[in-house]
Amino acid sequence: MRLTRLLFLAFVVTPIAEIAIFIVVGNRIGIGATIAVVVVTAVIGAALVSRQGRGEMESVRLALTEGTFPGAQLAHGAMILVAGALLLTPGFATDAVGFALLVPRFREALRIWALRRYGRGPITIA
Repeated sequence: MRLTRLLFLAFVVTPIAEIAIFIVVGNRIGIGATIAVVVVTAVIGAALVSRQGRGEMESVRLALTEGTFPGAQLAHGAMILVAGALLLTPGFATDAVGFALLVPRFREALRIWALRRYGRGPITIA
């Protein structure tokens, strides 16, 4: 996907979709309950991201002490970081993606897909 399309989705389509979802959910359960759900998902998400992030940092540290490159652990850490940003952003669609990124099997499947799609490529150190 081209960068311009990705940015268009991120900054134009996503907020419009989130507003539409807020309107639908707000009409169904009420504005107070909608705001409460958004706040609760942010709090739960922040706690989960903190816990998983610390665990992944420990995995990176362990891999480095064993003398191995922590590529998978770094990829998981990056996905946890993105999950945190999505979970702190108000919205139901962003929360769904954020919570999905907190599922280790989903992250691993996404990592493997990205490796297959974009290849490993040579790593050069200058």
